Amino acid sequence: MTFKIKSFSNPKLKNPILIEGLPGMGNVGKIAVDFMVEHLQAKKFLEISSHNFPNSVFVNEENLIELPKIGFYYKNLKERSIMFLAGDVQPTDEKSCYAFCEEVLNLAEKYKAREVITLGGIGLPENPKKPTVYTTGNDRKIINKYKAKQISTSLYGFVGPIVGVSGVLLGLSAERKIPAISFLAETFGHPNHLGIKGAREILNILNKNLNLKLNLKELDAEIIDMEEEAESEKDFIKNMKQKLPYKKETNYIG
Repeated sequence: MTFKIKSFSNPKLKNPILIEGLPGMGNVGKIAVDFMVEHLQAKKFLEISSHNFPNSVFVNEENLIELPKIGFYYKNLKERSIMFLAGDVQPTDEKSCYAFCEEVLNLAEKYKAREVITLGGIGLPENPKKPTVYTTGNDRKIINKYKAKQISTSLYGFVGPIVGVSGVLLGLSAERKIPAISFLAETFGHPNHLGIKGAREILNILNKNLNLKLNLKELDAEIIDMEEEAESEKDFIKNMKQKLPYKKETNYIG
């Protein structure tokens, strides 16, 4: 499988950590990583493209099309460097996912990454008021390192396998002796739902553990707007039900 890697620069990194957040359940990981990239003003230094990515194109702000790409970004902080893996897609099948993750770890080793952190969501039948963040990893030491009040480590038996890049990176990191951990936040399991509240909980944990100095008030404002919009939709549906004539038998579904 072929992955094209375009290099923009060769940054000098200090004790780097790789944080992955690609599209998934509620786009929790993507929202969190995109927020960090934007607010830390991280710079793109690598770009990955492949025919193993979804067979689609995106329309950009200039109304022009772009093939799907996944980028590596970096931010040098006082104590360490952070590398971010961000993009709008994931590989389309199992073999492509494994091959992509091996390529990502090749790059992580090239830049001497000390840890790998993956982010994602856990789908629930209802939208949680305050999402719990669960964690697991390939090494007990890294799990203990990131312990916090908001984190529950009792993931075993709660969910099935961690699917996609967020899961496979953990397993393949273990084979390379790279400590890796995953933070998974509860979110509403609807395909159109954006898990901003879950992303906010994960960001709060990373903010404290990695001393990122992020201002999360912008996300708080978005959460309030979404909740107000949801309440308006509930009121609308309730009013419509009251106005519609009652029928014992259902003869239309849609």
